[in-house]
Amino acid sequence: MKKLSIIGMPMDLGQMRRGVDMGPSAIRYAGVNERLRGLFDEVADLGDIAIGRPEVVVDPQSNLRNLDLIAEKSEMLAQKVDEVVASGSFPLVLGGDHSIAIGTLAGVSKHYKNLGVIWYDAHGDLNTAETSPTGNIHGMPLAVSLGLGHPLLTGVGGYGPKVNPENIVIIGARSLDEGERVLIKEKGIKVYTMHEIDRLGMTKVMEEAIHYLREVRGTDGVHLSLDLDGLDPHDAPGVGTPVTGGISYRESHLAMEMLEESKMITSAEFVEVNPILDDKNKTASVAVALMGSLFGEKLL
Repeated sequence: MKKLSIIGMPMDLGQMRRGVDMGPSAIRYAGVNERLRGLFDEVADLGDIAIGRPEVVVDPQSNLRNLDLIAEKSEMLAQKVDEVVASGSFPLVLGGDHSIAIGTLAGVSKHYKNLGVIWYDAHGDLNTAETSPTGNIHGMPLAVSLGLGHPLLTGVGGYGPKVNPENIVIIGARSLDEGERVLIKEKGIKVYTMHEIDRLGMTKVMEEAIHYLREVRGTDGVHLSLDLDGLDPHDAPGVGTPVTGGISYRESHLAMEMLEESKMITSAEFVEVNPILDDKNKTASVAVALMGSLFGEKLL
């Protein structure tokens, strides 16, 4: 029996632009429940993790924004995701900014011995307090999941690290900070930048990524973390940190369809939908359409 559990994480604490807290509502408004209901035997919308309306607080020691609150809310999400996986349901988390991945991965990873991660994003999200130009935690969740960063964040879920660097594939990168570039080389993280996508084509990139995670790394589950800014802003304008020259709508559908055919994705999150910056809820609609492809929607 195929079961899906939807969890909203309306958190905008990881960055400075307001509006991304409305992402889960926008995705629901775009028809996510109706779209996915026919693809699963059971779809349960578990509502939103309560975030509230906290003031921005900068930690004086680390210069990180909203450190304590993000750690607290990440623990809540981790617990909910943990329960969903334990129940035999597929967890689908709706963001919120990308800092929510700290909680998602903390909840997922304990159920796998060798979890793989596909990070579909314009950015690496591999900053730490030392390398971050902003102190915004939405630029850090992948580093945190590797065990790098503030102990309040790396310790979410009561264990760490959540993933091995060799088990990560970043797809769509086109904006990396200097510290992130150093870390990618140091840790041997596999990255397909827009250069590789243009040169090889999305089919080849996805074939390689799937083969690498399944055959080379022998993963027993794969988490998909999809940031809508991985797509070109023409197709997904409602994101907080748009970077031109991104993955197209069609390429993204192909990527999701290939992941569905591989049957390797065991959890997913779609993040950084900001309806305030959007055009007629276009980005949320794109997110829902991509979810359709990821979960087996077919034209014929």
